[in-house]
Amino acid sequence: MSRRLPDFKRVFSSQLAVSSISTHAAGSRSRVLLLASCACLLLFCTDAHPQRKRRAPAVGGQLAVVTDERLAALRDAPRLTANLVQRLGRGRAVSIIGARRGGDGLNFYRVAVTRRTRGWLQAEAVLSPARAGDDEKLLRLIRGSEDFDRIARARIFLDNFPRSPLRPVVLLLFGDEAEQAAAKLSRDAARRLDEREMAAGGAPLESYFLNFNELDRFNRVGVKFVFDKAAKRFHYDGAAWREILGRHSRSPEAVQARQRLDALTPRAAVQ
Repeated sequence: MSRRLPDFKRVFSSQLAVSSISTHAAGSRSRVLLLASCACLLLFCTDAHPQRKRRAPAVGGQLAVVTDERLAALRDAPRLTANLVQRLGRGRAVSIIGARRGGDGLNFYRVAVTRRTRGWLQAEAVLSPARAGDDEKLLRLIRGSEDFDRIARARIFLDNFPRSPLRPVVLLLFGDEAEQAAAKLSRDAARRLDEREMAAGGAPLESYFLNFNELDRFNRVGVKFVFDKAAKRFHYDGAAWREILGRHSRSPEAVQARQRLDALTPRAAVQ
């Protein structure tokens, strides 16, 4: 998306210049056409999964991202018993500025977290879009994960490996896991949301469900749900499946994505 923005700005500027030299009546019409064309360009440029990466500091080195937070203890020396500087969260971007094998045989990276914060991370804690094969490693980790952990790691893949040939596979996993999560969220919401209280509150039923607080962490990783009022059930909105059909229509995953969307359409009444 970011690469298209300069082109979008040039189109916007040129259309604005044309409209400024028109007559008043023609100018009004040009402005309407301008707004419509801008909206179309924005829709075209918008990815189904907007990036949420935290940028690594501009200190040089190789960009990497924390994919296994269980190992992401930033230490002041390349050994597991060294002092802890801080614990890094999943999805945190870092710059790799050095490497060393520790005395215990483990590999460590010297990383910069901010301009002032540096330390040593166990090598298996991070993966880099610049290294061949790291997309395969992350896919293995995604497949070995469950529930929200699978979704969160798939989100990291989609944000950091936009050109990987494995992207359709990860999109399908992302969508399928989100739909499974929707079933659990539906049960939790039905148990916790009291019908008498909702009726007394006076707001539409779907608004209570779509404001259910357990949806928050999914929203933060780009998962949106729709609500089936008749069944009182959440469903994944299908963005990942639509991306497969739109950008990877010849992939083996496209057939499965179409099946998921066909099943979703009649049930997704409220967004």
